[in-house]
Amino acid sequence: MQEKDMIRLSKRMSRHLRHAPEAAGLVLDDAGWVDLDVFAAALRTTRARVLEVVARNDKQRFAVEGDRIRANQGHSVEVSLDLPDAVPPEHLYHGTVARSLPAILAEGLRPMSRHDVHLSPDTATAERVGARRGRPVLLRVDAAALHAAGHRFQVSANGVWLTSAVPPTHLTVLP
Repeated sequence: MQEKDMIRLSKRMSRHLRHAPEAAGLVLDDAGWVDLDVFAAALRTTRARVLEVVARNDKQRFAVEGDRIRANQGHSVEVSLDLPDAVPPEHLYHGTVARSLPAILAEGLRPMSRHDVHLSPDTATAERVGARRGRPVLLRVDAAALHAAGHRFQVSANGVWLTSAVPPTHLTVLP
């Protein structure tokens, strides 16, 4: 599959596994899983093409377990990923753009339309995330202090750290 076709299919897969399964006639189970063959048919593609996107996706957005597929995180629809609590490293990172910075510094990081705030384990990943919408601005999150204060953290199958919110007092803008 050509790169542009893979990106297009990956975006459709994300949309229907994370945000709008009903738009493709899909019903996710409580944990976000759907039958792989049903999913491929709903997207008018093949199982092989879906599996190729899963295998080639550098962000590992999707998980396949037997004959089921789901998004690893980022849902706006109600699902329970059943991730265990985890102790975060001292610092985690978040990539954003300059136009979002005033609101973030005033209100902190909020999940917006998603269930959780997404944090990266390293600056390179956060920079790639921030660069999706323009020139990236990197924030360092004092994850250890948040955890010590009682904030819960989970880590998804693809290494994205999740938490409910990050107050501005625990954020530092990196140069």
